[in-house]
Parts: sequence; C-alpha cells; structure tokens
Amino acid sequence: MGLSSLTQTTSTEINDDAVAQPGYAPATGAARASNETANELKRGLSSRHLQMIAIGGAIGTGLFVASGGTISQAGPGGALAAYALVGLMVFLLMQSLGEMSAKIPVAGSFQSFATRFVSPSFGFAIGWNYWFNWAITVAAELVAAGIIMDFWFPGVPGWVWAGIFLLVLAGLNALSAKSFGESEFWLSLIKVTAVVLFLIAGVLMISGILGGNSPGLSNWENRDEVFHGGWVSIISVFMIAGFSFQGTELVGVAAGEAKNPRREVPKAIRTVFWRIMLFYIGAIFIIGCLIPFSDPSLLASGEADVAASPFTLVFSRAGIAFAAALMNAVILTAILSAGNSGLYASTRMLYAMAHDGMAPKIFGRTNARGVPIPALLATAAVGLFGFLSAIVGQGAAYSWLLNMSGLCGFIVWAGIAVSHYRFRRGFLAQGNKLGDLPYKASLFPIGPLLAFALLILVIAGQNYEAVLAGRVMEVLSSYIGLPVFIVLWLAHRFITKSKVVPLLEMDLTAPKDLEDELGGGTR
Repeated sequence: MGLSSLTQTTSTEINDDAVAQPGYAPATGAARASNETANELKRGLSSRHLQMIAIGGAIGTGLFVASGGTISQAGPGGALAAYALVGLMVFLLMQSLGEMSAKIPVAGSFQSFATRFVSPSFGFAIGWNYWFNWAITVAAELVAAGIIMDFWFPGVPGWVWAGIFLLVLAGLNALSAKSFGESEFWLSLIKVTAVVLFLIAGVLMISGILGGNSPGLSNWENRDEVFHGGWVSIISVFMIAGFSFQGTELVGVAAGEAKNPRREVPKAIRTVFWRIMLFYIGAIFIIGCLIPFSDPSLLASGEADVAASPFTLVFSRAGIAFAAALMNAVILTAILSAGNSGLYASTRMLYAMAHDGMAPKIFGRTNARGVPIPALLATAAVGLFGFLSAIVGQGAAYSWLLNMSGLCGFIVWAGIAVSHYRFRRGFLAQGNKLGDLPYKASLFPIGPLLAFALLILVIAGQNYEAVLAGRVMEVLSSYIGLPVFIVLWLAHRFITKSKVVPLLEMDLTAPKDLEDELGGGTR
C-alpha cells in the first residue's frame, strides 16, 4: 500500500512543491500548467452539501448498529460517559481542524497540514493512514449492508450484497463533486430525519404515551447496572464510540471542493458537531431507557446478533412491525451514505498525495468533471474486503474491520492535534495576527494538547482485555494500524532524509484559486 509508493518519493521531491496545494501546484512551464489545470478538482460543494457531508459521514453503523454493544458492555451510563468524553475530544479536534481548513482549504487536508506544519514524513504516514482508514471503513459498511439485508433476504449470501453496493457507491462517486454532494445531502437527510423521529418516538415511549407499558427510567436506578464494569468498561468502549464519531472530520476534506470555504467551513464546524452530539447522546439515552443492558439482543449473545439493531428493536417492542422494517431501510440508507462519504474522502486523499509526490502520479489525474477516477478505482478495490463476510462470517468480518479502522481514525485525529499546535505557533512566528484567521480555535493551546492526551489514552486502552487474555488475533486486528503508521513514518524519513519544518519556513499559502481571488496570501 503506502510502502510501495516510498520509491516514488525522493529527498529532492520534498521541496516547496511537496507542500503545495494538491491540484493547485504552481506551474513550471506551459506543459506543466496545462497538465495541472486539466487535473484540478472543481469547487462545486455548497454550504448545505458541506454540512450534510459531515453529518452523513458520522451517522452510520456506529450509531445504528454498534451502539447496542457499548450499552451491553458498559451499561447505559457507561456508554453515555464514553460517548460524551469522545465527543469532548472531537469538539476540540473540530476546532483545530476548523482553524486550519478555513485558512487553507485543501483536498489533502490532514496530509497537507501534517506535511506543511510538522514534516513531509509525518504527512506521508498520515495521508496513507487516512486513506487506509476510510477505504477499510467502506469495506466495513459493505459487510454491515449484507447484515442488514439479511433482515429481508436471509437466504442470500452477504457477499452478493457487498458486490452490489460496492458498484452503487463507486457509481455515485464517479459523478462530479456537485452531484456527489447532492446525493449525499439527500441520503443524509433521510437518516437525520429518521434519528429525529426516533428521538421523538423514544420520548413518547418512555413517557408511556406510545407502545403501552414503559420501563420509564427504571434502567437507570441501579448504579452497578448503569455503569456496568466501571471506568474499565468505559475505556474499553472508547474505540466503538470513536469509530461512531469518525466522519466529522470530512468537512476538512470537502473544504478543498467547497465554493466558499472561508465562509462555509467555520459555519459547518460551529453547527455540525452539536447536531451530531445531540443525535448520539439522545439515542444512547433512549436505548438505555427502553432496552436493559443485559438484553442479549444488544450484541451480548454473539456476533450474529448485530443484525438486530437497537433502533429496530425499540420499534419492534413498541409493536410497530412496519416501522421496524422501515427503520432497517433507513439503516441501509445510513450505511450507503457513510460508505459514499468514505469512498469520497479516501479518493480525495489518494489524489492529494499523488499531487504531493507521495503516491503514484496516475492517482492525481481527473476527468473533465474534476473526478479523480484512477484514485476512485484503486480505493474501491479495497472494498473487496467486504467479501470477507462470505469466508469468516458476517459478524466476525464486521468486528475485524471495525477494529482496524477505529485505530487508524484515532491516529489521524492525533495528527490533527499536532498539526494545529504547530500551525498556530508558525502562524504567529511569521508575524501574522490572530484576527487574520477566518476561524479561530478559542481553546488553544489547551484544546489540541488535551485532545492529544485523550487520544493517547484511548489508543493505549481500546482493547486491553484482549492483551491481558492473550487473544493474539484480536490484538492484531485492534493495534495493527499503530506499527504500520510508525513504519511508514520512519521509512519515509530514512529514505528522503526529511526534517521537521521550521516555524518560519512553514507554507501558509491558500489554494491558488483563493489566492487569486484575494490578491495574495499569507506566508
């Protein structure tokens, strides 16, 4: 994967061009200028697209399918605490990302920031890690799609649905950025509407107005059940909670194709996070009220029970059979939406790395509509991991892919915190004023430092039980992303001899199209 592209990058390539905006690199001649122009992305995403892309990427199987497992493992209170703590961490990271993305809205986002503000080798490892994260997430969504389809077609193998939905997602991403944004807007709107209706119905069921007898708040009365397993269990479900929130950072990637990123990125950052927190905290609370943590349907009795989403269970136990089937359809929509966003994000990351000399150049090519087709095809190929469901069983494949993707996302988040800390220091060191920033993270430097510390805790403790029990395969699937990231980082540094970027030499220029519009940029 990333190792093969090490040979594509030499120490002479890690220069000013290596940290230039992907797709907007300065031309060195007529031929170079023509080639760059032909391979640029198109700014076709509006404000509503940007916000729904962020929401759509974050609301998926983590909420609709995996949330039951967190309640089963840590109790309703423990699950709420885990999601709230991860939510705080994500809030800090979104502030960091907003400050950098509003100032420098590039398609490469995390990779470009890490390259510009930390080191080319750090950016190389972050970029390939993020591409792998979302490419594997697409595969996880395909597995989940097969599980959900089993609700209606129990006799059809999961790999059949994985193949069908992979073709659907690839087809959607082959359209223009505007078309992708429009399709994602409507897919996300369906599931956002469903979550809102679920919250309303849940409140009515808890109050006894809907669904007959209600347990009320009885599931929250016994402290040992509310916080089942104590802090140890809370930490152990951080990985699932973190996976659920992964996707909020998509606004940083989409900024590279936003029509007015310096206005729309801050707007999306301010609104999207709180909406997502409301959805997650509200849903976990309602599920905790209506379904006891000891209920075997909450993934407690085996991996195959993942087919019984807690959302579906709530409606079923209210005696609304049709609503349960409809909810499964909504869950399927959520899966396709999250997979659609994941394929978009990983494709743009691969495209950006190709323009930075960190991936084969072919992945930097786009068609006439500004879609990086070679990068799209390469990323979609990773979705073939979804066919693991036919070999090792749907539940096992889902768990493996979930674990592998979860750690990769945490590593990227850590990279955002480090990059922002360095960015702010470099921005001020070069004589700029905070008032010049389109969006300012109000909690700097506490924000990125606290977020980084929490991420280290989460990475270290996400699957300690498997380590203590000596379950080698579980440990491998949970932690394999960490040594791979370190190897990529050190190998690239060894080959290219790249160094940490000095504060006064950081590239703070905006994309060329915005530079031209504003008549120059900050250095």
